[in-house]
Amino acid sequence: MSETVNHEEKRRKKGRVILIIIGLLLVIFGSVYLGYYLYAQYAASQNEEFASSVAQTTAAVNESLAENPIDFPSLQKQNKDIYAWLKVPGTKVDYPIVQHPDDDDFYLKHSAYDKKWSSSGAIYTELGNTNTFRDTVTVVYGHNGYGDSMFTTLHRFEKTDFFNKHEKFYIYMPHRKLTYQIVSAFKFDDRHILNCFDFNNTQVIEDFFKMIQSPDTNNKNVRKSLNKQITIEDNVVILSTCFTNQRSNRYLVCGVLIKDEKTN
Repeated sequence: MSETVNHEEKRRKKGRVILIIIGLLLVIFGSVYLGYYLYAQYAASQNEEFASSVAQTTAAVNESLAENPIDFPSLQKQNKDIYAWLKVPGTKVDYPIVQHPDDDDFYLKHSAYDKKWSSSGAIYTELGNTNTFRDTVTVVYGHNGYGDSMFTTLHRFEKTDFFNKHEKFYIYMPHRKLTYQIVSAFKFDDRHILNCFDFNNTQVIEDFFKMIQSPDTNNKNVRKSLNKQITIEDNVVILSTCFTNQRSNRYLVCGVLIKDEKTN
């Protein structure tokens, strides 16, 4: 009888051990499954966040690129001296800007598009300036008096109403759009600005910038409220042309860089 009881007790203990082992295995497998499930959910959410982040970043990059309507590769196949494009809203100034590699006078009487002789010349800068528009002062030249071509229509800024309504001009370069706020437009003498003013001298820069904001002439328009205070760290572009039958005078439209954007 005692042996039968002992055998039965051993059988029950063995059964309990088996049940315990099965329970532990279920707990282990359940934990592993739960852990895998939670990890899969976490990984999926991270992938979604990453994809969303990439999409947002891509969208932000695309949104930050300004429009550039100028086909520079085609233009530069025609003439490699073309390095920028000038557009002045409200006027007919909508031309390429060129710089000859060794002759400042070349584009006085040659076309920007094919370098052929042209009495009206081109819109150009001289070798005293780089072709980056990073100089303190860049002077861009163009003829007056050839119908409405070149810089003739800049003289519209002599009218106060026109000056007040047209606040900006734009320069496009490959992959860049530069926006300038027009500071002033006025009659100046015939001094060569790049030769007569030492823009490596801080005091000269300060005095020159004061002058373009308060020119000493009766023929002037000055913007009373600018987007920024002009300092020696700024970049100014001056559009320079002449007056009909006034050989000793020039007409200047002065703009300060207020935005430099990347383009496609």
